[in-house]
Amino acid sequence: MTYDVDRIRSHFPSLNTGLAFFDGPGGSQVPDVVGAAIAAAITRPISNRNVNTESEKNAEEIVVEFRKAVGDLIDVDPGGVVYGRSWTQLSYDFSRTLAKNWGPGDEIVVSRLDHDSNIRPWIQAAEAVGATVRWAEFDVQTSEVTVEAVEAVLSSRTKLVAITGAGNTIGTRPDLKAIGIAIHKVGALFYVDGVHLTPHAAVSVKEIGADFFGFSFYKLMGPHCAVLAAAPALLDSLNNDKLLPSTSNVPEKFEFGTLPYEIMAGCIAAVDFIAEMAPGAGVTRREKIVNSMNALEKYEEELMEYLESAIKALPGVTLYGHAAHRTPTIYFSFAGHNSTDIYLALAEKKVNLPAHNFYALEVSRKLGLGDAGALRAGLAPYSTRNDVDRLVSGLQALVGK
Repeated sequence: MTYDVDRIRSHFPSLNTGLAFFDGPGGSQVPDVVGAAIAAAITRPISNRNVNTESEKNAEEIVVEFRKAVGDLIDVDPGGVVYGRSWTQLSYDFSRTLAKNWGPGDEIVVSRLDHDSNIRPWIQAAEAVGATVRWAEFDVQTSEVTVEAVEAVLSSRTKLVAITGAGNTIGTRPDLKAIGIAIHKVGALFYVDGVHLTPHAAVSVKEIGADFFGFSFYKLMGPHCAVLAAAPALLDSLNNDKLLPSTSNVPEKFEFGTLPYEIMAGCIAAVDFIAEMAPGAGVTRREKIVNSMNALEKYEEELMEYLESAIKALPGVTLYGHAAHRTPTIYFSFAGHNSTDIYLALAEKKVNLPAHNFYALEVSRKLGLGDAGALRAGLAPYSTRNDVDRLVSGLQALVGK
């Protein structure tokens, strides 16, 4: 299980610019094979999906293979994979659909740890039907959302719990499997935002026990889109708003209009690229993906230790993520220095270190950072020690005096 970062980097044309990227949590760079797949799909014969003409068959093949690729990536039934423009769009669509069965007295649980796309759609949907929203809090000292914190807000009236697989600012990875067991004991649905988890770990939705799980491909070296996966039978039981002539088949009934086949082709290529990041183990694509993601996780853990140790040594720094189990993501600020000013100064040195609340508004406010947020350094499959050294050197020049 070897991880050759130089071989990985050779596939990313954007790295030839000399930029050091620490903004992966907001969107990763894209390998050449993904761009080639998009170009090939959009320039060959293509039509609306069917099985008669060559162009119809090309479109149909892409959609079928897209669902299979997602199935292999996160260990789900391809028949329950729903394409979406973004994770926010999918969460809004499904919150409105699920809320059709809610009313006064029902309760919905959201987590203070989450990106707003897994909070606000549920709050707004609940408010629209008179349901109650309850909050699962994270501990500021430990950065954890524990099973106990979730259990404290569960009841026989709970309809759904929405929680992240990993916090996109402080990196916390809650114990999803244990939380899911607690949720299902009260008969509620478990909705997991896997946007920040999926790029950093081998995910098995079957093992997690989530009823709904989704992620964004553009955080995972793919094009700009997202997916949501659920059991086909569960999706079939939902009555969503759609056009009268459109199909009632799952998962198509949740996908509005003509699908972007070229984008889906790029997603297939991204999954295939992931499967080959650490070659040498596994026969099936799923096995290769697990091998690659395990190798990546080990590589990122080691690089994260190097990065965090260096940042901790800088004067006036405050780090905000302290969970024992987290993604390679550091959220931090410096006393007496404006985070946005640091971001802009490093940009001139071709180091991308963004500063914001990153739509994790509840996290930022609870940490005392208001809506301005802090700096976020996130590692990606192409990150190196040289990148880290450039970042730390730049920070040292700005805050070390």
